[in-house]
Amino acid sequence: MGREGTAEVRAGLADRVAVWRAGRTSGATGFVSQPEPRSMGLYARGKQLVAGNILLAGHLAEAPGQLLWDIDTPDPAFAAEAHGFAWLDDLVAVGTAEARKIAQGWTLGWIDRFGARAGPGWSPDLTGRRVIRLLHHAIFLLHGQDKQAADALLGSLARQTAFLARRAPAARPGLPRFEALTGLLCASLALIGMERHVVPATAALTHDCAAEIGADGGIPSRNPEELLEVLTLLTWAVRALAEADREIPPQLSEAIDRIAPCLRTLRHADGGLARFHGGGKGVEGRLDQALAASAMLKPAGHLAQAMGFVRLSGGRTSVILDAAAPPAGAASVTAHASTGAIELTSGRRPMIVSCGSGLSFGPDWRLAGRATQSHSALAVAGYSSSRFGHSRQPGGLGDSARVTALSTWAQDGAEVYVAHDGWSSTHGLTCGRSLALSANGRRLSGVDTLAATTPEGIARFEQMLTRSKLEGVAFTIRFHLHPDVDATLDMGGTAVSMQLRSGEIWVFRHDGKAALALEPSVYLETGRLRPRPAWQVVLSAKARQHESRIGWTLAKAQDTPTGIRDLGREDPAPI
Repeated sequence: MGREGTAEVRAGLADRVAVWRAGRTSGATGFVSQPEPRSMGLYARGKQLVAGNILLAGHLAEAPGQLLWDIDTPDPAFAAEAHGFAWLDDLVAVGTAEARKIAQGWTLGWIDRFGARAGPGWSPDLTGRRVIRLLHHAIFLLHGQDKQAADALLGSLARQTAFLARRAPAARPGLPRFEALTGLLCASLALIGMERHVVPATAALTHDCAAEIGADGGIPSRNPEELLEVLTLLTWAVRALAEADREIPPQLSEAIDRIAPCLRTLRHADGGLARFHGGGKGVEGRLDQALAASAMLKPAGHLAQAMGFVRLSGGRTSVILDAAAPPAGAASVTAHASTGAIELTSGRRPMIVSCGSGLSFGPDWRLAGRATQSHSALAVAGYSSSRFGHSRQPGGLGDSARVTALSTWAQDGAEVYVAHDGWSSTHGLTCGRSLALSANGRRLSGVDTLAATTPEGIARFEQMLTRSKLEGVAFTIRFHLHPDVDATLDMGGTAVSMQLRSGEIWVFRHDGKAALALEPSVYLETGRLRPRPAWQVVLSAKARQHESRIGWTLAKAQDTPTGIRDLGREDPAPI
């Protein structure tokens, strides 16, 4: 058994001991004040649960009238979502008597089956996540219930709080520990008899804000959606302290003030987050809620940088570029080889995207989603810009691309140039990408280059040329399209026309130095049963000289109005 496996065994044993000790805790006698439902769910997902269609971690269980805990667990990810109780947000969003009955049955069923003994769900992060939901929706859960049910819920919350008091600091750094500590703090403030945990929980949360949140508001994983979850947790913690008339440590408020502008930079024109390094666009409405709670109202400018990303904006168009090396260390386990990749959104419509995280679709899709070829970037055939299997962290990225140049300009629009050495060790080539977005947002111009610029690089590249019998190094430039984009080859195969559901038409052209094709792609969207089919624009070429340079443009058709009334956004159902 490796070092990581030994650590997991020790953590599991410590969790079981903590659960046993927590069982000896006196129950909470009540709530300090009436809890408020702060975490938001999705009405559509709640309706699916009421109908018996239970979709968790990409697995669908059709179990109308069945207790969630009686369903066979297909994999650990399904179990984690079940024991994290995020489904409670969705049932509350429906709010009917039937939804309440299901929520009460599943909650009391968990308490009866798992609440008094170690087992699934008793990890610090899942416990923190679950406690927060139980506190937020306690009134919903207790409506119409007898004293026995109320005592069971309060007793379970007390045991889980006692468990967190022992195990929250041992959670993995980053979002898992923020979940555990926030759950501990909120429960300590909300439950009569748990007040003794407030001071140590506040101190631990304050320490993690300083240790895990950078000066620019970023986190080591560089996952925008994960950063949103951290901000949401911190705003809940600050609000709970304020309502309890407790002093709010300035470190908490300062962390929120750092994160909020960072997230605004990582937000596209449609309000969704950039989908990089395992993150999605974020739960609908959560970003607005978190930013409003932070009182950070100033929008990002035409050119902004945060957490290793550069955002260009003009008119109703946003472009977000990954302009840094992938996360290192423990965070590399969820990192993507996406250095130099872009996403583009026009108004309310995503157009150029990353394929996204395939985590909910299994290990093969998860690995595929991390590759450079799954991003809108240049990729050398057969090689990601950062490679898997060369890291001390199992499943992490190693031999990572390093950014060798980064420049930005903001005059008559926004421009950026980034270069990285992702294929320097393998092919002797440095990759560069320059982007220019017009001030009105109607035109994005780009130039992608592969160049051997050092004596060592030139020697390595010439070796690769010799191996290929002077055929050259094959590479592609990919632009993955959102599934809602209708794309067709146009102008005799020299251009691609793309129509958005808003009615906008964009045209992709290139300088003729590469072969243009429209090929199938996928869009990996959390909450769906399977990947969504999509298209990708692909430029294919071979590097035969010390420098290969390909130019391209993406522009709105001339007859596309500057402003389009786009009110009928009919997003498909999650399944």
